[in-house]
Amino acid sequence: MRRTASLSLMLAALAMLSPGASAGDDDYAAMLGYLTSSRLDGNALRGAQGSIAANLAAGDLNSQANLRAFASGSSAQAHIDARQRLRANQFDAPLEANATIAGHALAGARGLASINQVSGSGNTQLNAVAAALATQGIRETTDGSLSAVVSASAEVQPGTGSGARGEGTRSVAVAAGAMQDFRGVLQLNQTAGAGNATANILTLSVSELPR
Repeated sequence: MRRTASLSLMLAALAMLSPGASAGDDDYAAMLGYLTSSRLDGNALRGAQGSIAANLAAGDLNSQANLRAFASGSSAQAHIDARQRLRANQFDAPLEANATIAGHALAGARGLASINQVSGSGNTQLNAVAAALATQGIRETTDGSLSAVVSASAEVQPGTGSGARGEGTRSVAVAAGAMQDFRGVLQLNQTAGAGNATANILTLSVSELPR
């Protein structure tokens, strides 16, 4: 009798886990949800110098770019054109999403730093820098010949699936010790969720350099 009872319990448990058993499967999937997490921690990029670029993504169908254009001369022109389009893509919005920069990441770094960090689905992030500099000794130039331009467009289709935008939690955070004593230009995109488009754009035109 004891063996029969144990066997019955095992068969019942297997029936609950079998693909054919639909009762409770939806609740179990909803309980697990779609979880995403992106984290830059420890001493990552601490004390780094020069041109720094990082893309961190957790999830599906995320697009990220760090673009730079520099030009110098009597007719300097720097131009960046970034375009992103998504069509007929299907993705689930995450139930829980978080993007965090912690520890001493980027602490004491110097230079031009561009960071894209995303946790979720169907997001677009862009950091762009365009700079045009006149050569030494040139003191005058026209606006047309000395120009720095960045054009960007993003068209993101909202996700469809089990995770609704109004449900769950999304969070982004930068800890106190991270990026401490950074010097230079810092671009940061942090996104948690679905179907978001963010950008940091810097343009610089200098027609007269210090003597």
